[in-house]
Order: sequence, then C-alpha cells, then structure tokens
Amino acid sequence: MALEVRIGDVVRMKKPHPCGGHLWEVTRLGADIGLLCQECRHHVMLPRPYLERRVREVLPREAAG
Repeated sequence: MALEVRIGDVVRMKKPHPCGGHLWEVTRLGADIGLLCQECRHHVMLPRPYLERRVREVLPREAAG
C-alpha cells in the first residue's frame, strides 16, 4: 500500500534525527519526498520507498499544529 501524504502533512519517523526530533513536515512530493525537521529545520530529500519503510505515522496538517 502506498504512503498517502500531502504537502504540509507532518510525519513521525521510527528513529530520531540526530537533533532529537521525530517530526518532519512534508515540503515536496514526487519520486523523492522533501522533509523539513521540526526541531532544527534541516531539509532532506528521501526516495519514496525509503520513507515508506521508516514512517511510523502521518499526522494531517490540522492535527499536528
């Protein structure tokens, strides 16, 4: 099953970023998905299959704020 995310959604990852943050905001969609760390504002691009394996949950934009 494909991961359903939209720009502005927040995803909780299984493992923390080195800064300690688990929450990432989706900033770009496509074959690669752009993510922005909510703690340190670091931006990364991850391939969709890699992201699908590492996401614990997707929080819609309204619920995460």
